[in-house]
Amino acid sequence: MANETARLPTVVDTLPKAELHLHLEGGIRPETAVELAERHGSPITAEEVAARYRYSDFSGFIEAFKWVTSFLRDPEDYALITRRLLDELLHQNIVYAEITISAGVMLRRMQNVEANFTAIREAASTVVYNRLRTAWIFDATRQFGPDSATEVARWAAKLEKSGVVAFGMGGEELSFPATSFRPAFDLARNAGLRIVCHAGELGGVDSVREAIEILGAERIGHGIALMHDPAFADSLATRRIVLENCLTSNLLTGALAKQTGKPDATIADHPLRKLLEKGSLITLSTDDPAMFHTDLLTEYSRAASLGLSKEQLLQLAEQSFHAAFLPPEEKRKLLEDFQTAARAAGLV
Repeated sequence: MANETARLPTVVDTLPKAELHLHLEGGIRPETAVELAERHGSPITAEEVAARYRYSDFSGFIEAFKWVTSFLRDPEDYALITRRLLDELLHQNIVYAEITISAGVMLRRMQNVEANFTAIREAASTVVYNRLRTAWIFDATRQFGPDSATEVARWAAKLEKSGVVAFGMGGEELSFPATSFRPAFDLARNAGLRIVCHAGELGGVDSVREAIEILGAERIGHGIALMHDPAFADSLATRRIVLENCLTSNLLTGALAKQTGKPDATIADHPLRKLLEKGSLITLSTDDPAMFHTDLLTEYSRAASLGLSKEQLLQLAEQSFHAAFLPPEEKRKLLEDFQTAARAAGLV
């Protein structure tokens, strides 16, 4: 967990929460990486993991992600990291999570996607986690190319009835044009899956536009490039397209420095507050919590440090339920529970 003594509490801490932009493999804490490596005869130390988890740009993060996921080799490994991540979510009173699985990486390493996903789903369905509803997003890795993405979409479609709710794409945003991936996204959409896409993280406004207009994204991972085009940001709000903001991630990958043109950018430079005040629909998430040394409570604390009011923090938290890929009646129940808890805490 992130160091709780290093942050100020917020009004959201005790409320039921949802998280929508969360990578399973990015939740591998150093002690879990040590355990995985030992299991496979490649001993490492927690200090070595901590050193790998220090980077100042996106390519450094990608290298660390490749390295730590190399210790995921069988279904039990995936079950282990699922249990560890869900334990953390429960500790933060997260009651609903849409967790992204890097199926593209599994396929790249010639692993059995269905066996891995079965282990993940079974780990999440044990009784200890009955207070936490989980859904799953299969993620294609952009730099692996369109054929790989189409294969991920096929697997997502095949496993839709087992809890996969959406298909998305992350990775190196500038590596291939969006048009290359249209067949993969069309396949997923036609199978009944919802659509998400990382865009406007390192790429510009056009990257966001293409993710929506070409690929059909309903939610945009990051989207901070919209700080450069308020009119387009307004149009997305009108169309109910949600931005999944991840404050610490944007700082540590260098995305914030790139978008602001400030090599020494800090959290104070993040456009979250301005976008929110202009009417953008935004959720707050951790992205890769272990690799960015954070958790959701810390992200809300950092949002508060930007000057967000109590009402704005509650708005962010409530928006995560509104934006969830859930049937209306299930979403309504979670929203009612959130509002009841907020009233009981004297917040509304």
